Amino acid sequence: MTAPGLRRTAALGLPIAALGALQTISFVNTAAWALPIVTLALLVWRLNRATPRQAAWWTWCYGTAWLCAGVWWLFVSMHRYGGLPAWLAALAVLALAAALSLYLALAGWCYARWRRGQALHDAALFAALWLLAELARGLIFTGFPWVASGYSQVDSALALLAPWVGVYGMGAVLAFVAAGLANTALAPGAARRRRVVSLLAVLAALVLPMWATPHAFTQASSVLSVSLLQNNVAQEEKFAVDLLPGALAWAAQALTSSQADLVLGPETVIPLLPSQLSELAPELWPQLHKHFVLTRQAGLVGMPLGDTERGYTNSVVSLGDAAPGLSYRYSKHHLVPFGEVIPLGFRWFTEMMDIPLGDFERGSVNAPSFPVRGERVALNICYEDLFGEELAVRFADASTAPTMLANISNIGWFGNTIAIKQHLNISRLRTLELQRPMLRATNTGATAIIDHQGRVTAQLPAFTRGALQGQVQGRRGNTVYADWASRWGLWPLVGLACLVVLLALGLRVAAKAAAEEAAEEKDAP
Repeated sequence: MTAPGLRRTAALGLPIAALGALQTISFVNTAAWALPIVTLALLVWRLNRATPRQAAWWTWCYGTAWLCAGVWWLFVSMHRYGGLPAWLAALAVLALAAALSLYLALAGWCYARWRRGQALHDAALFAALWLLAELARGLIFTGFPWVASGYSQVDSALALLAPWVGVYGMGAVLAFVAAGLANTALAPGAARRRRVVSLLAVLAALVLPMWATPHAFTQASSVLSVSLLQNNVAQEEKFAVDLLPGALAWAAQALTSSQADLVLGPETVIPLLPSQLSELAPELWPQLHKHFVLTRQAGLVGMPLGDTERGYTNSVVSLGDAAPGLSYRYSKHHLVPFGEVIPLGFRWFTEMMDIPLGDFERGSVNAPSFPVRGERVALNICYEDLFGEELAVRFADASTAPTMLANISNIGWFGNTIAIKQHLNISRLRTLELQRPMLRATNTGATAIIDHQGRVTAQLPAFTRGALQGQVQGRRGNTVYADWASRWGLWPLVGLACLVVLLALGLRVAAKAAAEEAAEEKDAP
């Protein structure tokens, strides 16, 4: 490539990066669900005229800007609360986004190398490569699937696919639609009528199903009254010894004043180990235990468990136990790298941050549900609800499958940022995949009740202190997604994507062989 060509390729990375960053809007305001389709269609349109190296560069720019704009709030946790210098925290976010976008860069290279110039073939190839890139980001090195493209479609017609193929399948269909648009409506030389018809057909396919009734895989069970606490403790105050008594007193009052069947407190609402709690507030746990035993209510709160010898866990414990975790405990399985578990070779980095209890032990991926008046509540902590395939493991046995989900979180680490709304929409997608309601009890927001169709039925304003009172109806029965993901994880999607890629390559090789044979026949005397 000539020097002017290299400069032009590099310069085009900036507007393409802007396209990637722009779609972040749709992960916060899901009414903008069309944005990712448009931006991705424009990217594919550009890739259709690119060399493999250009395609890899432009797709990497798109992905890096997309992830930087989508997870920039990690800077808050590392700089404001972790104590990292601002430049290093910003560099860490950029490095994470750049590294994770290498999967997309490889997908872009393969697309430009293997496309045939046929609309349907190329759209299917792009969708399969896009799916493999998103699966790689969600699985490799424990995975970081935040802002996976399917989450932007929680309020679009593609949401109807959630109980069938899950969030990654939705993302693949999104990529197919975008590539289809690029290869028809935006194709060079396409007739105006063809462009308009293609555009209208795609829009109709996306918009009209939004008025359809989702397929009901599950059936209603009993109704529980619930109380979800939002303690609104600033992250810099959460472990301050002089402020702990006031925070614990409010939590105790909120927990014992509720008349609900189930009372749920957020992640580390008790930010003390049992041994520390018995020293600083020896009367607190006996008071809670006595209340919940006498009233026969169910109560769950987040607190760390363990000691220096056995290790620590980020857990949820029942308030009906004589001691924390005595008869029921749920310990977080999918830990946050750097915040809850130290990746191999990165202890130097985590030691630069001031994060209490920053190295936890893992709990079981198939933890038992918590029984409440005939319902089974499946717990997950913080960003564990990004991993629908892990939640689905609990649905393998229909007799013990959860009837509702509960997420306890502390997004206070990220301040007043878009992370709160993003996480709410992630939980909404889980309810669509599994057709189970989700209870969310958080420190600063979003504390909410979500029904089995992904609708928020009640919510507390963020950064306020209070208890959300409401009712939730359990559900029984499995979705198609719960059935296959509980048995095989995400491997069926991996296999399907690989099959499509191999088929596309086979067709390309066959077409090339046929063209060579025709050329030989033409040149033959």
